Amino acid sequence: YVRGEGCGLLVLKRLSDATRDGNSVLALIRGTAINQDGRSQGLTAPNGPAQERVIRRALAVSGLQPVDIDTIEAHGTGTKLGDPVEINGLKSAFDGVSGERRCGLGSVKTNIGHLELAAGVAGVIKVLLQMKHRTLVRSLHCEQVNPYIDLSGSPFYLVDQNTPWQALTDTDGRTLPRRAGVSSFG
Repeated sequence: YVRGEGCGLLVLKRLSDATRDGNSVLALIRGTAINQDGRSQGLTAPNGPAQERVIRRALAVSGLQPVDIDTIEAHGTGTKLGDPVEINGLKSAFDGVSGERRCGLGSVKTNIGHLELAAGVAGVIKVLLQMKHRTLVRSLHCEQVNPYIDLSGSPFYLVDQNTPWQALTDTDGRTLPRRAGVSSFG
């Protein structure tokens, strides 16, 4: 866990307004969800079932299925307790997605530290830059994975090297949009 300082700014508009105004559209937000973490072991200990529920809700609001997501920008503070709880919530929400469909996991906190209140916007900005450059950026300073994180049997992998973000195709050969989820706790 490393603290950082920073801020970020996003300009959000309805797609119809941005198109009408001739704005450059970097991405679409398909859905969002919020949830109260509920009972846990303390302020710094997240609640896995609550996290699973908010992820499932965000997917439902967006009209997407877990298999549609290419990468997750995790909250991932690097704590021994919090990261495994977050990963297990994701694994539960993505239950049933075969191991053939891979989904990258990363956290901007490995690159710039935990920006506290700006952590969420930093994660969104990282995803926007990855989309722009069509590259999943490796998590820095992650030489040893938390022993309490087990990704076996899940669609997830840790992005440990810069990787081209390949667009998927549907059964008719049409290119699908790149899709990411951003997890942020406040």
